[in-house]
Amino acid sequence: MGNVVQFRLRPSLDHDDEIPEVDLVTAVDVAIRDLRDIARQSLASATREQANSCRLMLERAYEAAVRR
Repeated sequence: MGNVVQFRLRPSLDHDDEIPEVDLVTAVDVAIRDLRDIARQSLASATREQANSCRLMLERAYEAAVRR
């Protein structure tokens, strides 16, 4: 069975609070960093491989978007 990775929980927002808008490039950049951390901390090789594979895909998409 696979390992479940617990992500940091967001603090709850009041109804008056706005959720900040994040552009796609920033979201991908943050996801790349998170996946790098997950791959480093994971003890399971399958999890590391999956995180690294996903990170590489996002890095290619990020580089392509930034070059435009």
